[in-house]
Amino acid sequence: MKQLPMRATDFRPHRLLRNAHVQSVLASSSIRRWLLRERSRAVEQASVEYILDCGHGVRLQGFHSAQNLRPQPRGLIVLLHGWEGSAQSSYLLHTSARLLAEGWDVFRLNFRDHGDTHHLNAEMFHSCRLDEVVGALLEVQRRFAQRPLALVGFSLGGNFALRVALRAPAAGLELSYALAVCPAVHPPAILEAIERAPWFYHAYFMHKWRDSLRRKQRMFPESARFSAQELAQSMRKLTATMVARHTDFGTLDAYLDGYSIAGDRLADLAVPTTILTASDDPIIPVSSFHDLKLSDSTELEIAPTGGHCGFIRDFSLRSWTEDYIAERLGRLAA
Repeated sequence: MKQLPMRATDFRPHRLLRNAHVQSVLASSSIRRWLLRERSRAVEQASVEYILDCGHGVRLQGFHSAQNLRPQPRGLIVLLHGWEGSAQSSYLLHTSARLLAEGWDVFRLNFRDHGDTHHLNAEMFHSCRLDEVVGALLEVQRRFAQRPLALVGFSLGGNFALRVALRAPAAGLELSYALAVCPAVHPPAILEAIERAPWFYHAYFMHKWRDSLRRKQRMFPESARFSAQELAQSMRKLTATMVARHTDFGTLDAYLDGYSIAGDRLADLAVPTTILTASDDPIIPVSSFHDLKLSDSTELEIAPTGGHCGFIRDFSLRSWTEDYIAERLGRLAA
């Protein structure tokens, strides 16, 4: 009998782990990294670094890991991290470990100025730099022969995954499938959600972003970046300063709209795609997903709980998303 596909409603965490903030914090916690450190170490030891020519002089870093369980891999999965995450983020390493165990090869891509890559490009990262991510995927496609080629992204990486999938046919990218976990849909609503959320979300993201901006300034001291007073601003004000000084968007609203996938912007998406999110995500409002106009090739799955990229099942701190991603990709291979 044919097995039914997994559904978001199948996620049922331990009753003590159902709180959205518990789910969200545990997803990136040092406790989780420590408990699952052997999985992460094994993936990193099996990885080969690549510096990709993404066009127009842009270089991005990535790491390729080859499975060793099958005579031939089932295909190649490219993983995209979230804002101020990296190819070394625990959720990317754990997902990689699961996919390698399922017989897939994996490529973890670092966005500009994420991970240890601030030195590769003079201009700083912002969320509208889609061209270079498409260029990176085209270079991955050229370098590696494994097919099918699929893309999995988390949070802002999920936003990039969906925009790449939308552009893939015109760009010549032979993308067979895309999956986005808690993707950033409507940036103005996300900014407002972070401002309304408990203080530690804003503090967490701003601590990481400020460190990144300071590192960029040390790498390229000839370019005026931000003063100490500007770095002390809120996320909204510092983003507006970054937009005015280092982009051509002119206004914060224009910049946020530049990477929005809200409303009908995914309506023409032709690549088979899955969007997985949680109704209690404190960062990405679920209302943005209810307002999406999607093509017949896109499935939207909303779990009642899971927080932001959490989906922690029990006190092993493993994420149910690993099972979900593996199952969806298994159907692709079949």
